[in-house]
Amino acid sequence: MDRPNDDHKDKGRIWLSDLNPFRSYVESGRFDDYLRSHKAVVSATTASLLSTFAGYPLDSLKSRLQASRTSITVPRLAANILREEGIAGFYRGIWIPLVTISAVRAVSFTIYNETKDKLHGPYGWSRERLLSVGASGAVGGALAGCLISIGSVPFELVKVRRQLEYSIAAAKGIQIVKPPSTWSAIKDIVRGANGDKMGGTGNSPKGITALWTGMRLHWLRDTSGTALYFFEYDSMRYLLGRLPNGEQGPTPYWAPIHASIIPFVCGSLAGVSSWAIIYPLDVYVPPRNCFYHDP
Repeated sequence: MDRPNDDHKDKGRIWLSDLNPFRSYVESGRFDDYLRSHKAVVSATTASLLSTFAGYPLDSLKSRLQASRTSITVPRLAANILREEGIAGFYRGIWIPLVTISAVRAVSFTIYNETKDKLHGPYGWSRERLLSVGASGAVGGALAGCLISIGSVPFELVKVRRQLEYSIAAAKGIQIVKPPSTWSAIKDIVRGANGDKMGGTGNSPKGITALWTGMRLHWLRDTSGTALYFFEYDSMRYLLGRLPNGEQGPTPYWAPIHASIIPFVCGSLAGVSSWAIIYPLDVYVPPRNCFYHDP
């Protein structure tokens, strides 16, 4: 059980105790093979978990600003939350996206990659033409966003309702002594009581289908947003030297970027620009979810 010395042939690898049940699996090379063959899913899942936890306070601020009927600055809103709800107010409702994000991202990237492989394989789309590469990314992204939105709408709905509990109560002059649990929020939505408590017209959706309130908007936002993101991402990766086999090749002379950060640069630019374009849809989703009105 001694730690290997500097001359050990596995220098640089993670050292595991003899008592660790995963040691034989890791040292056999099967773990490396699994990571290599599923690198897109593993990377996306890990990044999603970390980014969700780190960025959730900003997402909470965004939802409250979108649903607010009065003008307020971000610093003032943050100060109000900290004063009235404490640090926990910034993370209200985080467990649902944190728990579901792994499955959602894994399924999403699997659909995206499988769709691209089909288009570039049996359907004969070229991997060496910019339009074909970008279009396959858009189709794969649209299909992934479309299918994932069906299952993610209830989680998004409950998350936004939890984020806005204090804001809506304050707008109605109600003081929350003890915030309801996530399970209580789900039951209120199913009973149709949540919409009435939050300023609805008394005709809120009821039953299990109430969890899919705002489905069409979510579907439109997720489908178009994901399609646009992957269209931009794959197009930029192609222009910056990605080879037909998916590996990164030499970067062009006009883009002096180190090859190791190209995925980060392309993902960042695609994320910011695609989100900016579909943001008007996202602005409408939280109010529509939290205030149900008769058509």
